[in-house]
Amino acid sequence: MTMTDIIKWALLFLALNLLVFWIYFFDKQASRHGRRRISERTLLLLALVGGSLGALAAQQLLRHKTRKEPFRSILAAILILHGALIAVLAFVPQWSFLLPQDF
Repeated sequence: MTMTDIIKWALLFLALNLLVFWIYFFDKQASRHGRRRISERTLLLLALVGGSLGALAAQQLLRHKTRKEPFRSILAAILILHGALIAVLAFVPQWSFLLPQDF
């Protein structure tokens, strides 16, 4: 994987996490104003597909879903899973072939 590929993946990761943060913000505003909410399943799915850091940041900065179980536990499990995947890709570079080479 070249440095350009790493930068592309990092920018994609950043954009996804900013989007997830914004969606959590939107849900928090809907909660405050009594509007239609985004389901917990959708919020967790967004975290699972790569937006876990954006979800965690929104949870902490916006105080959103901080006391809701099992939401907290599932989000923590997703963060652990993502950390493990990053560690595997970092320390077992031959497994990086699993990532798409061009996007």
